[in-house]
Amino acid sequence: MIRQPETTIFSYLQYSFESLYIAPMLFNLSQLFMKRNWIRVIDANYLSVLAGFYLKMKLNKIICQISLLMPCLILSGCSDVWNNPYPDSDSGKNILYNAFAERPKHLDPVQSYSSNEILFTAQIYQPPLQYHFLKRPLTLIPQTASKMPVVSYQDDNGVQLPPNSAGAHVAYSVYEITIRSGIFYQPHPAFAQDKHQHLLYHALTRQDIQTVQKISDFEHTGTRELIADDFIYQIKRLAHPRLHSPIFGLMADYIIGLREYAETLRDQDKTQPQNSFLDLRKFPLAGVERIDDYTYRIRIKGKYPQFIYWLTMAFFAPVPWEADHFFSQPGMAEKNFTLDWYPVGTGPYMLTENNPNQIMVLERNPNFKGEYYPDEGMPEDMENGLLRDAGKALPFIDKIIFSREKESIPYWNKFLQGYYDASSIGSDSFDQAVQITGQGEAAITEEMEAQGIRLGTEVAPSTYYMGFNMLDPVVGGRTPEEKAAARKLRQAISIAVNYEEFLTIFANGRGIAAQGPIPPGIEGYHEGEAGINPISYEWHNGEVRRKSIKQAQALLAEAGYPGGISRRTGKPLVLYYDVTARSADDRSIMDWMRMQFQKLNIQLVVRSTDYNRFQDKIRKGNAQIFEWGWNADYPDPENFLFLLYGPQRKVDNSGENAANYDNAEYNRLFEQMKNMEHGPERIQIIDRMVAILREDAPWLWGYHPKIFALYHAWYQNVKPNRMAYNTIKYYRINPELRDQKRHEWNTPVVWPIGIGIVLLIIILFPARAAYRRKEQHRILKNR
Repeated sequence: MIRQPETTIFSYLQYSFESLYIAPMLFNLSQLFMKRNWIRVIDANYLSVLAGFYLKMKLNKIICQISLLMPCLILSGCSDVWNNPYPDSDSGKNILYNAFAERPKHLDPVQSYSSNEILFTAQIYQPPLQYHFLKRPLTLIPQTASKMPVVSYQDDNGVQLPPNSAGAHVAYSVYEITIRSGIFYQPHPAFAQDKHQHLLYHALTRQDIQTVQKISDFEHTGTRELIADDFIYQIKRLAHPRLHSPIFGLMADYIIGLREYAETLRDQDKTQPQNSFLDLRKFPLAGVERIDDYTYRIRIKGKYPQFIYWLTMAFFAPVPWEADHFFSQPGMAEKNFTLDWYPVGTGPYMLTENNPNQIMVLERNPNFKGEYYPDEGMPEDMENGLLRDAGKALPFIDKIIFSREKESIPYWNKFLQGYYDASSIGSDSFDQAVQITGQGEAAITEEMEAQGIRLGTEVAPSTYYMGFNMLDPVVGGRTPEEKAAARKLRQAISIAVNYEEFLTIFANGRGIAAQGPIPPGIEGYHEGEAGINPISYEWHNGEVRRKSIKQAQALLAEAGYPGGISRRTGKPLVLYYDVTARSADDRSIMDWMRMQFQKLNIQLVVRSTDYNRFQDKIRKGNAQIFEWGWNADYPDPENFLFLLYGPQRKVDNSGENAANYDNAEYNRLFEQMKNMEHGPERIQIIDRMVAILREDAPWLWGYHPKIFALYHAWYQNVKPNRMAYNTIKYYRINPELRDQKRHEWNTPVVWPIGIGIVLLIIILFPARAAYRRKEQHRILKNR
C-alpha cells in the first residue's frame, strides 16, 4: 500500500498558485494597498513574507491562529510605530539625530581638516576664539579666551611699534592670549589618579591593554583644569615628526622657530624606540612663550592680520600632554586607542561611541560650564525666536547620534518620518520640498509646511572644483613646451565642461558657475563683466556667455590633440578622473562628465575610491584629474588663494595645494598680499593673482553652491553659519513634540492586512478541497 503523502499548506499553496493564480492576485493586492497608503511603513513584500509563514504550518492551524491573531494585529497596529530605527528607551529623551555620509579619518585636531571631521571635532575641542552665533557680518568673540587677544608689533630689534604700523615695517607680531580659569577637561582615564595623585594608567603594558576593548572599559577616570601649557603643547604638535598637520607648512612660515623645531623633534625621534612617547614639554619652541598658568604668547613673522582667524580652529585648541602620553603606550594604537579615534577636549560634548561605518555618538561633557546663549544678535533674530534662550547655560541638547547614511533616499525618507531632525535637499527631492515663487525666490512647499518643516537658505563661502595635477606629464607638463601645451589642454576643457548645465540638471540651479577661486561675499569677488573669466567666457549683450566648443577645439589642436587625437602618437587622448566612491544616484553625474569631455573627443576614465584612499592618492600625487572642494575657514580671500600657493603643495609639503600648482609670479604676489590690511591696493593684487590663475587654469573653477536645508518644527535655535561648526551647543530640541509627530506620521494602518488574510483564507478553502480530490484520484489510480 502506498503511503498517502502528508497534506501540508505547501501543497495547497502550490496547487493554488498553479490553478487559481494567487501569485498575480497577491501582487496586485499589495500594489493596491501601497498605492492607497492603506499599509504605511510596511515593506511592500509583506504579503510574500506572509506566504512564507503559511509554508511552515498546516492549513487548519493557520486558520485558527489567524482568526485569533487578526484582531490583535488590527488593535495593536493602531497605536504602535513599527519602523522606529531607535530603541524605545530613547523616546522622549533630549537627543539630536543627525547623519553623516563619509567616515572621518582624523579626529586629532593637529591633523583633521575635512568638513566631515570638523562636524565632530568642533563640538569636542575649544580653540581660544569663536564666531558669534547670531551676529552678521561674522564677528570674532572669545571661547576659552577670557578676552580678545592683545596684538602688538615689533621691529627687527624687538622694539614695539605703533598699532597702525605698515606691514613693511613690522618684523614680528605678538599675540598675547589669556584664557578663562575654571575650564575642565572631559572625564578620561588619561587623568585618573590614585590616592597619592599618581597617574593610574600611564605605565601600562601590552598585557594590561589586551583585555581592554574600548576606552570606557578603564574603571577610573579623572580630569584637570585647562592651562596655558595645553595650548602651547598643541602648537608644538604641529611639528610632530609622526603626525602630518596640513597647516604645518603655512604655520612654519609664520610661527617663529616652528620649522627648526620640527627638525629638532625629528632628530630626537630617531634616538627613541619606535612609537614611544615623545615628550614635547622637554623641547622649547621659540615662537611660543608661557607667561603664567592662564596666559601665553605666540610670536609670528611680519604682519599677518589673518592669523587671528586661525585661533578659531581646532589646530590651536588645547591638547593635554597626559592624553598624548596615555595613547602613546605600547599596544594602544593596535586597538585604535589614539587621539585620531578618541579625542580628549574641554568642549560641550565628548565622543562616547566611535563606529564610523555605522554610528557615532556625542554626549554632554559633565565638566563643561561657563558658556551662555548670546543675549544680542541681529534685528530679525528676536522676531525669529532666536533670542528666547538669551543668557541660558549651554549646551541644551544632551546627546547627538550620528548615523551613517550612504544613500540619499533612505536619509530623505527617515527625515520625512521624523527620524532625522534636519536634512539637506537632494536633487530628486527638490521639487517635493521647494517651490520657486513668481519673484524667483525659493519657498517651502505646502506639503512640507503642513508638516511644520522650515526652509533655511544661504550662499556658501565654498568652491567645488575639478583639479588638474600639475605634476602629471599630460595635464601638467614637465618641459616648458609640454607645460605650454598642457595649459592649452586645460583651457579647452575649461570651456567644454558646462557647469551652468550641471547646476541646472543635478542641483536644481542651487549654485553659480565659478569664474575663479573666490566665492561671493569674500573680498576679491566681482559681479558682472568685471568678474568674468575671459578664458572660458565672454560678455555678450550685457550677459556672461560660455565660449563655444569650436573655440575649445581650436585650443585642443594647439595643445597637440586635433580632434582629440595625439599628434605625437596618433592615439586618442585618454584622461583619468579620480572621485570618491559614488552611489548609484551619482552614476548619471559621471555619465554627464564623460559627455562633457566627449565634446572634445577625449575619453574620460572614472576611477572611484573611498574618501580615505582618495586622500592618500592626492597626497602622493597619484591622481591626474580629481574633484574636490573647499569651505572657507575664515572670511578672507587668502583662505582660497593659499590653495594654489606653491609652498603649499600636497606632494612633498603636505599642504592644501592639491593641484601641486607652482607659479613664481603668483607666489610672489601671494606673499605680498597675505600680510596686507583690507583695502584697494590689496584688491588690485588679488585681481592680478586671479588673472594668472585663469590663464594657467590649474582648476576647472566649478561652482559656488547655494545651501538649502530643512528643519523640523521641534528643531530650534537654528541659524546657519558656514564658517562656524561648533554651533550644536546652541540648538534646542523639543522631544515631546517630536514623539507626537513621529506617532502621527508613522502609525501603521493595518486593517487592510486583515482583509487580505480573510480573502486569502477564502481562496485557500476551495484550493484545499480541489487539491485533496486530485490526490485521492492519483492514489486510486496507482492502486
